[in-house]
This record gives sequence, structure tokens and C-alpha cells, in this order.
Amino acid sequence: MAAGYLEILRARHAARLLVGTLVGRLPNATAAIAVVMFVRAEGGTYSLAGALAAVYGVANAVGQPLLGRLVDLYGQPRVQVPAAVVSALAMTVFALTGLGPLVVAYAAMVVAGLFTPPLEGGLRALWPVVLRREEQVHTAYAMDAVAQEVMFTVGPLLVTLCVSLWSAGAALVVLNALGVLGALSVVVSTPSRAWRSAPREAHWLGALRSPGLLALLGSFLFVGIALGSITVAAVSYADGHGGDAAYGWLMAAVGLGALVGGALYGARQWSGAPERRLRALVGLLAVCYLPLTLMPGVVAMVLLTALAGVFLAPCIACAFIIVDRHAPSGTVTEAFSWLVTTFTVGASVGTGLAGPVVQAGGARWGFAVPGAAGAVSLLVLVATGRVLAAPAGGEVVAGSPENDRNRAVEPRFSSGDRA
Repeated sequence: MAAGYLEILRARHAARLLVGTLVGRLPNATAAIAVVMFVRAEGGTYSLAGALAAVYGVANAVGQPLLGRLVDLYGQPRVQVPAAVVSALAMTVFALTGLGPLVVAYAAMVVAGLFTPPLEGGLRALWPVVLRREEQVHTAYAMDAVAQEVMFTVGPLLVTLCVSLWSAGAALVVLNALGVLGALSVVVSTPSRAWRSAPREAHWLGALRSPGLLALLGSFLFVGIALGSITVAAVSYADGHGGDAAYGWLMAAVGLGALVGGALYGARQWSGAPERRLRALVGLLAVCYLPLTLMPGVVAMVLLTALAGVFLAPCIACAFIIVDRHAPSGTVTEAFSWLVTTFTVGASVGTGLAGPVVQAGGARWGFAVPGAAGAVSLLVLVATGRVLAAPAGGEVVAGSPENDRNRAVEPRFSSGDRA
């Protein structure tokens, strides 16, 4: 199983791009917990902490596709590093000024979120250039999805470590400095410097003019809702089954399930149209959410939450392939960024939706929300099946020259090029 991933990592530039992107995304992955811990350390309320974190999240959701479009237009180095520096400076201002005046704190959150560099979409635009072979790109997408789960597991631990060693303010500064270094590591690489977007048709909608992409985004909004609602329902369950320790195990199990599922999914080559495969994966994802409503003891519940996470990373990896197939020419970074934004917004909606449901009907009804959201996601895919079956520019056969329409101008690396 590991052979496919090792082959990817042995490819020139691949390991550097993956690690650099993950490090560059640390500020975003840890923003919510780091902001909350800092606000509490400054004497602020949980309500204020939640509001500031929410402002960052909304600004991030707005900024990702906008910056992604700029990357497609002007290249990665001219956008990624300046954005990372501005975002880091805004977080540093927040760490230095604290909560007074509040207008500065809110402005810092807006700027930090809005200028978070679209490294995630940028990496996925680079994979076809670095790996060349279609099957390797698909494996890299799966590895990418697995690596995300690792980052979102390790990130909070790094925040806690920084706070224990120094302070909550220092954690904000250190993690954002690491983010700038990660972004810099990516954009000074040969593939990133040489990458140019494919020619694009000028259109104010950009990537969103693709009906297939819109259908995918509509489906993944509900996948995000499912994931966001689990976090709230799990809190309610944990209140009656061991408190914070039980909650930690439940959330870790979701991540572990996604890790295992993504690793298994990427370990083999899949035949057939990815659109049909995504319908099957989303259907399995929805079905695996349903047993959570049984709410057994903690050990069994941990196993069920692990099962609920198994098909998440495969769904995301398969969605990456579909984005590449449906994004209009010259908009691939923007299109990937829209997927990130849609998933993030869906998770926020799921968190907000599950709260009143749990308040009214308890944890059991809260766990019914992800199952229902997964079912709606599947219905969207089924209802838009005809649109999804026709990638932008016509049907594309894997490995054919037409499949390069979104792959940008591919650089040719000589033996003297340095990583």
C-alpha cells in the first residue's frame, strides 16, 4: 500500500512541495484554537473568542477563491508569499495589541483571513506538472487528503506546545512565521516558479461558469455540513459520557478513520468515471453516519466515529479529480480554492445548525444531522449527474492530450535544476 505513496514522494520536488504546503497552511489549520486560547489568556469571553474566530473564517472563505484567481492570472510567487506575509503581519498585530481596541482585533482577523494564501489549490495545480502520469496525480490527490488529516491533528498540538513553552501570543507569532517559511519554500521551487496557468477566457464568474463545478460545490456544501455538525453532537454526547476526554477520543477517531480511508483509497488505481465513483463514496459516507444515532458506550462510539470518517478523505480525493476535469481552462487554482471555501462554509453552517437541533432534541438528533446532510449531498450528485458527466471542453480521456487543458504551461526540468 505504501509503495504508491513512496513513488510519489520520490518524484523530484514532490516531497518539498507537499511539506512546504502543509507547513504554510499551519496558520490556517490552527487559527481557530490559537485565537480562542489567546483571547481567553487576555481575559476575553468565549463569545468574543468565537466571534473573532468566525470573522477570520468568513474572511478566509472569501479570500481563497479571489487569491486563487490572482494566482491563475499572475503566477504563484507573485501572490502566495505577499499574501502569507500580510496575513502573518495581521496576526502579529493582533498578538501585540490584544483586545484593545476591539476594532483593531476585528480588523486584524479580517486581514489575516482574507490574505491567507491559497496554497492548497496551488499544490493541486502543481501535481500534474511534477508527476506527469495521470495515475500518479490521482494517487497524489489521495495522499494530499490524508496529509490534511495529519496537519489538522498535529496543528492543535503545536499550538498547545507553544502556549506551554511561551504564551498564547507567542504561539500566534511563531505559527504564522512558520507559515511564511512554508509558503516561501514552495514558491522558490522550480515547478512553482515555472508554473503558468493555461490560457483562460475572460469572464467575471471565472471558475464558477462551469455547471459541473457548481454541481460539485453544491454537493460538497452538504458534506461540510455533515462534518461540522458532528463536532457539536459529539460535545453533547461527551457531556454524559466522560466529558472532555471522551470528546477528544471521538474527534481523534474521525481523523483516524479519514487517515485509514484515504490511505486505502490511494493505494490502488481506480477505473471508470470519477463522477460515478464519487456518488458511491458519498453514499457510503452518508450510510456510515447513521449508526452514530445509536449512541452506545464510549468505546463502541469511538469505533463508530472512526467508521464515519473512513470515506471522508476518499470523497475529497475524488472531488479533486473532478475539479480538475470541470474547471474552465486557466482557472484550476481558483476552482480548487472554491472547493476549499465551500467545504469550510458548509462546516460552519453544520456547526450552527447542529446547535439548535441538539438543544431541542439532544445528542441523538444532533447525530442525525450528518446522516441527513450526507443524503442530501448524494441527491445533489444524482440530480446533476448529466451535468457532471460532461467535463468542461467535452469528455476527456485519462492520459490523453486533451486532459492537459488545465495543467498550465509545463516547465521542463534540466538535470542542472535544483530543488
